[in-house]
Amino acid sequence: MSRSPRANIRRLALGRLISVTGGAAAYTALMFTIWHRTHSATVQSVTLLLTFGVVGIAGPLAGALGDRFDRRKVMIWSEAGAAAIFGVMAFVTEPRWLIGLAFASALAESPFYSASRAAIPNLAERDEDIAWANSLISIGVNAGVAIGPVLGGLLVAAVGASWVFGLNAVSFLVSLAFTLSVRGRYSTARAEGHEEHRGIMAGLRFIARERVLRLVTLAWVVFLLGMGMGMVADAALAEAFGAGSTGFGLMIACWGTGSVLGSVLGRRLTRRTEPVAVVAGCAGVGAAGLAVGFSPTFAIVLGALFLMGTCDGLQVVAEQGLMQRRSPDAVRSRVLAAFDGVLSLGLAVAYLAAGPVLHMLGPKRVYAVGGAGALLAGLLLLPLLELRRETGGPGEAPGGPREVGEEATLPPPVV
Repeated sequence: MSRSPRANIRRLALGRLISVTGGAAAYTALMFTIWHRTHSATVQSVTLLLTFGVVGIAGPLAGALGDRFDRRKVMIWSEAGAAAIFGVMAFVTEPRWLIGLAFASALAESPFYSASRAAIPNLAERDEDIAWANSLISIGVNAGVAIGPVLGGLLVAAVGASWVFGLNAVSFLVSLAFTLSVRGRYSTARAEGHEEHRGIMAGLRFIARERVLRLVTLAWVVFLLGMGMGMVADAALAEAFGAGSTGFGLMIACWGTGSVLGSVLGRRLTRRTEPVAVVAGCAGVGAAGLAVGFSPTFAIVLGALFLMGTCDGLQVVAEQGLMQRRSPDAVRSRVLAAFDGVLSLGLAVAYLAAGPVLHMLGPKRVYAVGGAGALLAGLLLLPLLELRRETGGPGEAPGGPREVGEEATLPPPVV
């Protein structure tokens, strides 16, 4: 039975809510368990590198799968593989094996992200619905981030991490069922008919040619070099305030709750307002990072993280629309995967630097450094405001006026 485009997006968003809730709970359980057993910032960094940073390794191939094969099938097999791996993690307690399996699950999940995001403009069908679709998917993701960590922290304290990993496996299977139920159009073109987009590195080549995407990628690397270190500092920050695993979960939940609000605010973004939201979001994240860095109380930390999540949720919706509109369908999955891959390299550097920096400055000052990096990224993105002059309306194709890679005219980046 066929469903309306909006009904399909709602089902995908619900699936993301369920799987991300389980994933965020499992992430909380993994990170707190590793920290509790090792008390090593270096091991924390390695864990993050082998989970969040895995996109840099798998990104090009994952993106090629989304452009070469049926995106729906790629998403289905990706979720099935991740479910199986987390099922095994439920029976493992040794930190090194937990880290290794988490790495394997990240590899299994990576094709889903690029394929699902590349499919959004096709599933939404109308250009004016792209922001709405990205917003709804982000609401599902960020609501899961808000709920999952609290659930994970409580379950770790009550029944142990193994149960959390097992429940995450179930959440992937439920999300898989929702993906199976969506039978809309996932793509409009295949890579074989576009010689200029051949090869797994076509996405990176496209970003290199398209000035707007180059600028966004550069700014996000700067952004993540700073804020990535804050992710390593989270558990230590909760411990510094005597908040424990529950406080650690509350920190991520405040960020996630703010992200839900930011995603809701992104529902009414348009081609003209997306660049403004990206710049403003970076500025807000930077201010919040500085507030955490100089906070005297844990309550202020939680409030600042809520603001950070709100700004981040808004800018992610805007950035997704900007990337999707400016990349043609035949290469879109590889463009998004290449974008994620470059960012993961920035995260990898941040994770590797976080251990020494955390020992030297302490968790609060690490957040202040991250805030400064976000503000610098906002300055780099100021030329995007010129995109408000672009014309475009509901009748245009999802890729927008420069779908084939024509460069926008922008002033030089601000440095």
